[in-house]
Amino acid sequence: MPAQPFDDFRSLLAALPLADDAAGGRVRALFAKADKPKGSLGRIEDIAAWTATWSGRAPPAINRPLMAIFAGNHGAVRHGISPRPVAATANEVELCAAGGAAINQVCIANDLGLKVFDLALDIPTGDITEEDALDERGCAATMAFGMEAVAGGADLLCLGDLGVGNSTIAAALCAALFGGEGADWVGPGAGADAMMIARKAEVVDRALAFHGPGLSDPLEALRRVGGREFAAICGAILAARMEKIPVLLDGFVATAAAAALHAANPGTLDHCLLASLSPEPGHAKVAEQLGLRPLLDFGIGHGEGVGAALAAGIVKAAALTSSGMAVAIRR
Repeated sequence: MPAQPFDDFRSLLAALPLADDAAGGRVRALFAKADKPKGSLGRIEDIAAWTATWSGRAPPAINRPLMAIFAGNHGAVRHGISPRPVAATANEVELCAAGGAAINQVCIANDLGLKVFDLALDIPTGDITEEDALDERGCAATMAFGMEAVAGGADLLCLGDLGVGNSTIAAALCAALFGGEGADWVGPGAGADAMMIARKAEVVDRALAFHGPGLSDPLEALRRVGGREFAAICGAILAARMEKIPVLLDGFVATAAAAALHAANPGTLDHCLLASLSPEPGHAKVAEQLGLRPLLDFGIGHGEGVGAALAAGIVKAAALTSSGMAVAIRR
């Protein structure tokens, strides 16, 4: 049987690198030896141990953190599911490039590298109510492109998105993976009123009905009702796992994309933490399904990966705390 575009990704998902539990254990031992009450640093200790577990470095060090943002457009926007025009996606990408977006400032504050990927914004994906968002070859190619996000090297990967209408696409993907109707997963997104939210739910329901049994396979669901930024985020998550790079997920879209990988192999997201919980109601639901507890809950629905960039500061501080204590203990 000839090879299929998803075959390489299915092979990766079936043979993921395992955790370095010994490294995590060494960090926990460092905290246990420190002159402080047991467990007094709370989640800081857990984050430091997690960073060591998935980087293989104990104590861990975060010297090259990277914020990667993937931007895509969607054919389903034609149904009036967003109060913002499709052109807003490209405008936001340009604002990031000019250094004037919120994410630029947070990256400067936390000394993060920033890459923004324009995923064929002039060619929206297919309208999921009546066609596939992507064909298998295009989805696999976009996943492979997403893997290139870490090609220049990184020791912490933060993932975010840009895309008008993509909260509806995230809702459709979550409904395909976890069940339910559109009304169970959609929310206000970028400021939709009640009438627009109803249209969003209708788009999700029409997509579920159109694709039917084809959504039973997670990678098929990703390509049929997802989008380019979703596929690229999946590729970036897999590449980070192969390269021993811990990952911070931000927002509903990145979490929904990650859910497709989790559905294919529940261990795929063990090297990921949820940076921030957005106000979108579907985000809390999918986070619960995946067993992810956010580091931050600031009500950030802005997108651009702002929550992940903020949370990166906490991860860096946790790594420094463990390494600093290790030096003090050795003295």
